[in-house]
Amino acid sequence: MRNHREDVVDQALRVLDTYGLADLTMRRLAKELGVQPSALYHHFPSKQLLLAAVADELLARGARPQTAGGTWEERARACCTQLRDAMLAYRDGAEVVATVHAFGLGAQAPERALADAVAGSGAAPDLVRAATRTLLHLVFGHTLDEQTHLQAGSAGAIDDDPRDRSDLEVGVGLVLDGIRARTAAHRPETPTSRTP
Repeated sequence: MRNHREDVVDQALRVLDTYGLADLTMRRLAKELGVQPSALYHHFPSKQLLLAAVADELLARGARPQTAGGTWEERARACCTQLRDAMLAYRDGAEVVATVHAFGLGAQAPERALADAVAGSGAAPDLVRAATRTLLHLVFGHTLDEQTHLQAGSAGAIDDDPRDRSDLEVGVGLVLDGIRARTAAHRPETPTSRTP
């Protein structure tokens, strides 16, 4: 039976979640699919492009419908939370998504959604770009740390209990406060009407 591109990505996600990123090789994936490794290159010319498809699918599976309306801060918080949750849903998910994004091969949807939310603040375009990347890197780094800690604890590599809760929301709030303050400081004054 011939595998389709979607079958390859689906099996790659299963391998990732079962064995981790280090063991997600073209050879292992081909074995799991019952094909020769060369058959995978029909769909993905390189492992990097396979990982890009895996990251995009991981994010798509974690996507939730966006509610219409809401403040720009609420939309930005929702984007950050959704990104974190999607990456935590799969073993090594944060590493896969952050790497693919850094390589510019995929995982761009969260950045676009965050940029759209931050633009609602009325910030200048250069601040929107910087703020979006700051939020994105905060979520990537925080989630990678959180996921690494969880996995190390469950594997017995560290003698530490899982953390009670994530403080990502606090960190995101600090960045949003900074965006709001910077935008307000650079907003042109509106002339006040004078009465004669």
